[in-house]
Amino acid sequence: MFFEDLEFKDKEIPKTILGYGPFMAELYFGHRSRIYQLDLYESPQNIAEVIVESYNQGIRAINLVNDANLLEAYDLAVEQDCKMKVIATIGKSDVDYLNPNYEVAKEVDWDDDITLFSKYDCPLMLVDEFIVDGYDWKLTSKILSEINTTGALSGLVTAFPSKTTDLLPDNLDMDLFDFYMIPFNSLSYMMDISAFNASQREDFKQRLVSLNKKVIATRVLAAGVLPPKDAFEFLKKIDYVDLISLGVAKVEEASEDFSLLKEY
Repeated sequence: MFFEDLEFKDKEIPKTILGYGPFMAELYFGHRSRIYQLDLYESPQNIAEVIVESYNQGIRAINLVNDANLLEAYDLAVEQDCKMKVIATIGKSDVDYLNPNYEVAKEVDWDDDITLFSKYDCPLMLVDEFIVDGYDWKLTSKILSEINTTGALSGLVTAFPSKTTDLLPDNLDMDLFDFYMIPFNSLSYMMDISAFNASQREDFKQRLVSLNKKVIATRVLAAGVLPPKDAFEFLKKIDYVDLISLGVAKVEEASEDFSLLKEY
């Protein structure tokens, strides 16, 4: 299921994407962020080893942002014949995830990102969540339109899958994009949903399905709170998620998690 390709508009996109969260030592990992900073972000060779092991386990897509250390790590992996399709996040800034300044996020050189990733095997570019969730619809539309001129497919990332989902139809030309990346897990962890019982899940499903977009689930392990087996069991039952993005922090995690994922 998760090791197939999604065929859409003459593009083939692997259904499992290697996420960049641990590699970039994102602050939502709490105390582990400092460990990831030292062990991964500041050591591109270590990141490359995790990428290579993920590739060896059958992962054929990676989510990248325009960051020198991350791109160096990917280049090192490519030198070892590890060539993946790149799912690019456009406009990522160094804004504090825990206390974001959306005005600062809008000032990022997103056009440089588009130019950069146009040189990769990049079937899909996504507008970063700090731009999308700043709700400057004119800017978001402009970035999507620019992505579409490259021939790549386009999409949005949000940290607020409830609020943003409700706002999209009335504020954005829905024909501008086809993909929608959201935090999604059984605990509703890092989702703007206080609880996630059966009725709430059904309500969320209907609102999401009404957008008629290809859904990419990220933070499926709830930043490490959920055991992989529990996360995968939950996702297996969800019929409205088309792709998943899964970050791993060690070679051993890549081996164990992706081996387990093959069973679903």
